[in-house]
Amino acid sequence: MLHLIQDLFEKRVNQFVSDKRNHKVFFPKAEQKQSAFSKRDAEIVKVKAAGRIIEMNEEEEFQTVKYQAHYQYLIKQKEILYIEEEIEDRLAKFYKKALVMDEEIKPYEYQEPSPLPITQSLEETDERLSFQYNRLKAVQYAERWWNSHNPAYKKFENDCTNFISQCLHIGGAPMRGYPVKGSGWWLQNNNWSYSWVVAHSLKLYFANSKSGLRAREVNSPDQLLLGDIICYDFEGDGRFNHNTIVTGKDANGMPLVNAHTYNSRMRYWAYEDSSAYTPKMKYKFYTILG
Repeated sequence: MLHLIQDLFEKRVNQFVSDKRNHKVFFPKAEQKQSAFSKRDAEIVKVKAAGRIIEMNEEEEFQTVKYQAHYQYLIKQKEILYIEEEIEDRLAKFYKKALVMDEEIKPYEYQEPSPLPITQSLEETDERLSFQYNRLKAVQYAERWWNSHNPAYKKFENDCTNFISQCLHIGGAPMRGYPVKGSGWWLQNNNWSYSWVVAHSLKLYFANSKSGLRAREVNSPDQLLLGDIICYDFEGDGRFNHNTIVTGKDANGMPLVNAHTYNSRMRYWAYEDSSAYTPKMKYKFYTILG
């Protein structure tokens, strides 16, 4: 079965760097990526793709395969080269070894925010909560763990905000609010605040925190620094689904980001090439204070 997946990749890779469509193997993702890069005067020079089978079932002449695809894109923009990477889980179905269906398993499920209001603890004058945010350490951590799990931290199925919280913590951000789940930002043993793991709750925390880990909203992504955070509301309905950390800048000075859940690194901040993108998508840009 692995050879069928490998053959699928071989047919797709060239579509990322070519404008020719072969409708028998046409891959919409490739067109979406090309379109997104074109808007930035950038192009995909080369692509590598590899697959790993996660689960496989066979029933008579039908085969169903859940697999993971790892894409590496060599990007050229204004004579600058960099590598973007992303991982996606996909589900493929074959009949008599002929592909009949192949689609992404969409990872961005909305997490319900805390049933309790996010409150601020009475620690605003506590000098222990002052800190100097080490942006380099936060970015180094995001690069080290973008596609794997640090066993020192608890892992969540929807892991995007947990990953961002880890990056901020490694950057020196102090926890506060334990043991009240609706207060502050913290992780202790097998317990955690909503803001540590829920995308919308972290956005609320950034908007309200007056001590410890604090952030200031800025108007545009080009104002962000390495180690800053972008929050995403894919449907534009006021409920934020996803968070990323800025780990680089492109040739135009715009953020490139790392993230979990749909594991990716050095991805353009706007996520217009994501299957979760909608024209109603809204963003919040937060620069970390400290």
